[in-house]
Amino acid sequence: MKKRTKIIIAVTLVFFISFIAIMGFIGNYFYDLALNPDSDKSIVFNNDKTENNTDFDEINTFFENQKYEDRYIENDDLNLHAYDFKQNSDIYVIVVHGYISEANQMGISAEHFFQAGYNVLAVDLRGHGSSDGDYIGMGWDDRKDIQAWIKELVKENSEYKIVLYGVSMGAATVMNTTGEKLPDNVKVAIEDCGYTSTWDIFSYQLDSIFSLPDHPFLDSANIITQIRAGYDLKQGAIDQLGKSKTPTLFIHGDKDTFVPFYMLDELYKESSVEKEKLVIKGAGHAQSHLVNPKRYWKTVDNFIKKYL
Repeated sequence: MKKRTKIIIAVTLVFFISFIAIMGFIGNYFYDLALNPDSDKSIVFNNDKTENNTDFDEINTFFENQKYEDRYIENDDLNLHAYDFKQNSDIYVIVVHGYISEANQMGISAEHFFQAGYNVLAVDLRGHGSSDGDYIGMGWDDRKDIQAWIKELVKENSEYKIVLYGVSMGAATVMNTTGEKLPDNVKVAIEDCGYTSTWDIFSYQLDSIFSLPDHPFLDSANIITQIRAGYDLKQGAIDQLGKSKTPTLFIHGDKDTFVPFYMLDELYKESSVEKEKLVIKGAGHAQSHLVNPKRYWKTVDNFIKKYL
């Protein structure tokens, strides 16, 4: 082999290895930023331009004052936790929180459903609250956990009627769950400000925060996600809704800058089930129930009653 050929091969090999190393570094950086539950998320949340008018003291009051049972199940080699607010009802509302949140920050929603006379199961998603998990499922792997909770409730009482309610990542979880084979007990779903897929929301945030393109940055993150967490960022609600048989209410605030408002119509269009759409004017991300609570809860309650 000629010396020149050897040099070309060596340079090419060094370039290739360097490229792989750089892409690996980039992929791991964005994976840890977005999907490691213990990493600093301030750069992500600082990108939400919505004024924070949520009173967390008020939200947590329900969990502090109302009696509940801590429930645990095993799924996917994880110990998963939920708060169970039980009363004399054959209806259960499974309440699903959002990204880097936990069940006890869903107090307003949990209290509303409880006061309406329903049992409430407020779940901690994997990697959140008191549930096990070393990565964030973004609503995809979480769908398997909600299926497990549904199975647990049906095993307890085969006559339970089940409502799925989620906000933000919890909404994505709910939509992803409805795309799976569910028992007839699941009657209705409410999604509030969910996203089309993890890839789509990460693409939006990548451009919004860093002004970076999908390729090669998101591609690298997706490869690392598949290696470390075992799922594909491109899997999501936009595909699951086409398989859903669960009547679904779609809600979004038109001033949402965290999960863009246009995703509402994309999701609604893909859904072939009985459905309704609710747009709350002036509401930012996950604030629809705060900006216009009367219209919000009236619409939610009427939609639920329609299918129970």
